[in-house]
Amino acid sequence: MARTSAPGHSLAASEREALAGELIGAAIAVRAGPGLGRPVEGTIVDETLATFVVRPAGRQGTVRLPKTGLTGTIVLDGRELPLRGESLRVRPEDRTKRLLAGGPRRFR
Repeated sequence: MARTSAPGHSLAASEREALAGELIGAAIAVRAGPGLGRPVEGTIVDETLATFVVRPAGRQGTVRLPKTGLTGTIVLDGRELPLRGESLRVRPEDRTKRLLAGGPRRFR
């Protein structure tokens, strides 16, 4: 039986550690994504299993971006990190154990 890798498996250890923490309030710049007509830059204001809610810079309101297919950058702890939505497609409350410990099945 083939084993699939856990989300974030292809990330460097330092990137996994940074992304395992809180993302709300982080600056984000998205270049591409499904149904995304133009690039989006702003601040993450909410997160779900499959989406980021971003407040674009200089605009009111928010934009909901699906994590699947999302590419760009995110700024955490003063470091600009590559953003690959698939590696973060996990419930925010489970992200730490999935990115740092290798997956939720170890905790069931």
